[in-house]
Amino acid sequence: MQNLLELTAPTLAKFFEHIGEKPASVKMRAKQTLKWLHQSQVGDFSEMTDIAKTTRETLARHAEIRDLNAIKDSTASDGTRKWLFDVGTSAVDAVFIPEDDRGTLCISSQAGCALDCAFCSTGKQGFNRNLSTAEIIGQLRYANRALKADQGIVGRTPDGVQPITNVVMMGMGEPLANVDAVIPALELMLDDNAYGLSRRRVTVSTSGMVPQIDELSQRCPVALAVSLHAPNDALRDVLVPINKRYPIKELLAACNRYLAHAPRDFITFEYVMLDGVNDQPEHADQLIKIARQVPSKLNLIPFNPFPNSEFNKSPRERILAFQRRLSDAGIVTTIRKTRGDAIDAACGQLAGQIKDRTRRTIAIKPARASIDATSAQATNRSE
Repeated sequence: MQNLLELTAPTLAKFFEHIGEKPASVKMRAKQTLKWLHQSQVGDFSEMTDIAKTTRETLARHAEIRDLNAIKDSTASDGTRKWLFDVGTSAVDAVFIPEDDRGTLCISSQAGCALDCAFCSTGKQGFNRNLSTAEIIGQLRYANRALKADQGIVGRTPDGVQPITNVVMMGMGEPLANVDAVIPALELMLDDNAYGLSRRRVTVSTSGMVPQIDELSQRCPVALAVSLHAPNDALRDVLVPINKRYPIKELLAACNRYLAHAPRDFITFEYVMLDGVNDQPEHADQLIKIARQVPSKLNLIPFNPFPNSEFNKSPRERILAFQRRLSDAGIVTTIRKTRGDAIDAACGQLAGQIKDRTRRTIAIKPARASIDATSAQATNRSE
């Protein structure tokens, strides 16, 4: 049975042709079906009332609408809401962050992650598998439907706007390691017959997979965020190991190439603040040199501790001093507000209390001595 949540407009039109719909009407059927699935979030073909009954009966024989199953739904005192979804062999998170002028959903692209970033709790699960397009877009569909149900709304909101206005692919996993499933999901987010989001309101975050950054720029350019977290190769090799394959110089070149296609005229660099590791004045000075090579904005992220982590959050005063040093150099720098930490929904905490399903016995975190050594060597490496 074909899960229709897996299909974009072109592939849905091909599916209708495959099940016997007249070629002249397949595009119209695809358009109608996308609206029912992603704008009204229906769960049964019988609800698609502007589609002929015979076509609905054919759909019921050949297709299904297979939603994600939320096994946990938590809401923090600040309104942040986290859903834990069962994906068969594991579980993944999506987090809704309400603000006065927007509603942002942070979604996952993989169950677990293979990139072993030293300070991220998700990496403790190891890598389980890639999510399908249906599982990625299903997080957005589920969250919109749940939020509307809380408001007593059926179908679209009265003004035609869904509760979720922004999507960030910053949840579990590396989106660009699953690019063939992520890009169709992005296309659905942007499709006016599905979610109709602006390219500026959809952000993909990557740890720095250079070939896939180039691929994204050609196939479906949206806003891009790069998880930088270190201002030199020596330290980044330890904190973000993919840097050994794609060092900072190559990453910055890819960012500049991406900007030729991007909906925004800057790249966001994300930088988690780790006490005594990457938060010193010399690190800020190295970061200034990086930021001057790419039109960019910097987002400083206070580290969110998790069990058995060897890292500590930089003191607030040091984060503010770090920000001032960057701002005084003319670099636009913000500090991310911590949201949802009480329900393990803050940045770097996804998977919170989930059991390590990979049964990994070797910690992926580098030894403190290794971090100290790379910090000492940093000035001897090119930025």
